[in-house]
Order: sequence, then structure tokens, then C-alpha cells
Amino acid sequence: MASILVVDDERIIREGCNRILAKLGYEVREAGSGEEGLNLLRAGPCDLLLLDLKMPGLSGMEVLQRVQQNHPSLLVVVITGYATVESAVEAMKAGAYDFIPKPFTPDQLRLVVHRALEKKALEMEAEGLRKEKERGLREIAGEKSKIRTIIHCMVDGVLVTDHEGQLVLHNPAAVRMLKMDGPPGFGLPIREALSREGLEAWVEKLYQVCEGKSPAVSQEIPIGGTTLMGHTAPVIGEEGEILGTVTVLRDIGLLKAMDRMKSDFVAMVSHELRAPLASVEQQLSVILAGILGEVNERQKEMMARAKERTHGLICLINDLLDLAKIEAGVVVQYRERLSIAEVLEKAVDILKGEAEVKNQTLHLSAPLSLPPVMADRRNMEEVFINLLSNAIKYTGEGGWVKVETRREGSYLCVQVEDNGIGIPPEDLPHIFDKFYRVKNAQTRRIVGTGLGLPIVKRIVEAHLGTVEVESRVGTGSKFRVYLPLDPFWKEGHEETVSAPDSGSPGGPS
Repeated sequence: MASILVVDDERIIREGCNRILAKLGYEVREAGSGEEGLNLLRAGPCDLLLLDLKMPGLSGMEVLQRVQQNHPSLLVVVITGYATVESAVEAMKAGAYDFIPKPFTPDQLRLVVHRALEKKALEMEAEGLRKEKERGLREIAGEKSKIRTIIHCMVDGVLVTDHEGQLVLHNPAAVRMLKMDGPPGFGLPIREALSREGLEAWVEKLYQVCEGKSPAVSQEIPIGGTTLMGHTAPVIGEEGEILGTVTVLRDIGLLKAMDRMKSDFVAMVSHELRAPLASVEQQLSVILAGILGEVNERQKEMMARAKERTHGLICLINDLLDLAKIEAGVVVQYRERLSIAEVLEKAVDILKGEAEVKNQTLHLSAPLSLPPVMADRRNMEEVFINLLSNAIKYTGEGGWVKVETRREGSYLCVQVEDNGIGIPPEDLPHIFDKFYRVKNAQTRRIVGTGLGLPIVKRIVEAHLGTVEVESRVGTGSKFRVYLPLDPFWKEGHEETVSAPDSGSPGGPS
């Protein structure tokens, strides 16, 4: 509660003020002279001073002057028996907040005190807000300076525009990358700032982001013998409005050159190796067939093992070539309206021999009239042959593999499920990494390149689809491929195509 000091040489006035104000819960102190009042102020501050102007010794006006010097924030209400305009004006000029004439009623006192303390509270609140504002402005200025320093020192180029497409921030790296003659002026429309030939299409896409027509833009920008990758994203306000854009530029010319060199090297090495290995495999087949003479069992065993290893190397080379094509961006050669049921039927037909060798049940169930997808046929065959081949390899004798298809909204879902050895939880996040293979006692003897699943993932993503996996050790795995449906397909009746079970009967129902 507020503290009030009453300074008056009349004891009746002091005690009366004390009784009235104490009932309101205020802490009240009394002083019978100006000197005593100043001593009490030095001993401890108060929120309001009720000061008599006419006192013996140190007068009220002298006390008021000293209070203004030593306690400038203290509110003073003067009490005077000389309620003239002159005395009121003089006191107010000296710094008093208000005055109350003698004699006064309890209500008058309560009103004046309430008004003064309310002003005091408002002043304190305003002061707190002012300090908070200053602190906030200092923090903002500090953060702004920090951000500018970081952006200025970044290796990547940065361009920031407002919602009208006017340039508000850039860094030296952006000026250098975009081959500008010098730093463009702030507030300049981005079309004028980036008027260099060859940037028009990219700048127009940047404006589309400003106008909310595109959520984000990523585009390669050929310029000055190199290539930039520009990523532009909108800056969104609290109410969802677009405040501007931020563009980050990265020079990827060297990366593209290195990627081309890598792809060329892989293709060259693979080509130089594939032909000799194919010849070796063919000659081993001739020897194993006994065409060149009789071969004993020990020799057959060694030749068969050599042929198996040679075939594995050829598969690895083929996978490397496929991966090189995918990473070069030439994965999708020809899109056509495609029935996934037909692709799956062909994949099952190709691999049913492998399933029969292991006495496995290979089951396909797919509606013939499922909506088609727009996809490259060879790519889709490669995806599902890879998934089926893996399922067969990692499923034991007498197990089962089943393929099911269904429509989920605007996507076609193909699920390849098996009851094989499963994938440990710690390996699941890595199975789509290049050359990654699960290594344990159960997989050690299974031949593989570690490239099948990465190829599957990249092909599916190139068709704007996704791949999911769900697996438990000892129970099996489920791989789900989601492909966008052909948007122009019209509904028709559905028939179900079922590939006959291969291997032993009694597969999953």
C-alpha cells in the first residue's frame, strides 16, 4: 500500500489526516515541522507528501524547493489556509501537483490523495513502459546489427525484398554472384536492381512469390560461365500476410562440374568393366554346361561360385549406371498412361522362379481398372522388380511375399509385404542410403549391392511420389510406394487381377 507523509505544524490537521488515510489502508507518517519532514524523507522515501505552506521555521515553500531538488519524482499536495489564486499558482510553479485549502472535509482529502496516487501509479507505469520500450529497441537494434553482420559475412548471396518487390537488404556475395556493377540502392524495385540479361525469368518467379502466387521458388540461374542455385521463400506475418521475400544464392557451378566428372567416370569405368565381365560370365556358363569337356563336381562348384560373383559384379555395375543416370537428372525418359497392375504382373512373372527355388508363395492382387499413373514404364518395372527381389532374398524357405494395390485419395499405393527377417530399428533410417546394407548374421550370405533401394527412392521421387517402410525384426517388412494418379483419368468399373500363387500353397489370406 502507498506511503504518505503529512507535514503540518497543527497537530489536529496531522492527526485528522492520519485517521482518514489510515482507514483507507495507507501507511501514514507525521512531521510537525519542515526540518522534521525532510529528516523523515531522508530516512525513507514515500509516495505522496501532504505539505503545509505556512509553518514556523522552514516554510512549506522552502521544503517544496528542497524536495524538488532531492526527490524530483515525489508528488506534493500543499495544504494552505491562504487559499488564494496567488499562493496556489506559486506552489504549482514550484512543482506541487495539487493543493487543498484549510479547512477541508474528509471527502476532499480522500479525493485529492486518490487523484495524486493515481497519477503516481500512471507515471510509474509509463516509466516502466518507456524503459521496456528502450530495452526492446536496444535489443532489436542489437539483433538487427548482428543479422546484418552475419548476412554481410555470408559466403552465400542474400537478397531481401518488401511485399512490393523493392530491395531492402543485400550482401556483397549477392552483388558479386549476380555480376552487378555495384551495390544497388535500397528501395529499388528488384526488376531494376536485377536488369541483367538472362535473369528475367527468375526475377518474374520472385515476383510471383511476392504476390502470393507461388509458395517458394528454387531455380538454377546460368550466369557468367557458372550456375547459381536461387532459393526464394516468402516472409509471412502473424496474420498470414506476405511481408516480403528472402532469396539465398549459392554458386553450384563447381559442384555441377564435379558431378559431371563423377558421372562420366562412373559411366566410363562401368562400361569398361561390364563388357569383359559379361564375356567372363558367358565363358563360365559354357564351361559349366560341359561344352568344352567334362567338368568334375569340385570344378563345377568353383565355377558356379565364380559365375555367381561375376553376375553380382555385373549387377553392381548396372546399378551404378542407373544411379549415375538418375543423379544426372535423366531418370524419367518417357511418361505414358500406365497400368501398374500390368507392370506388377510382369515383375511377378520375372521373379516367380526365384520364389519357387525357395519354396515361397508369391501372391499378387490388383484391381485391373485401378486409376492409371503417368510414369516411365521401364522405371516402374525397375522399382517393383527391386522391391520384389529384396523381399524374396530376405525371406526364408517356405515364406511368403504378397503385393497389393489400392487407391488412397489422389495417389495409387502399392504395398510389397513379406514375412522375412525384418529390418532392425537402428537400420531403418539408413536403408535408402547408397551402398548401405544391414549387416548381421542373417544377411551376411545374401548377395546385394546396397544400391537397389536408393534407386527405388530416387525413381519414385522423380515421379513426384514417396516410399515408406515399416518393419519388425523376425516378423517381416512392408514397403509402400505412393504414385500420383493420372489427373485426366475417368472412373470406370473395376476388375481384379490375381497372379497365381507360386511355390507352396497356404500363403497369407
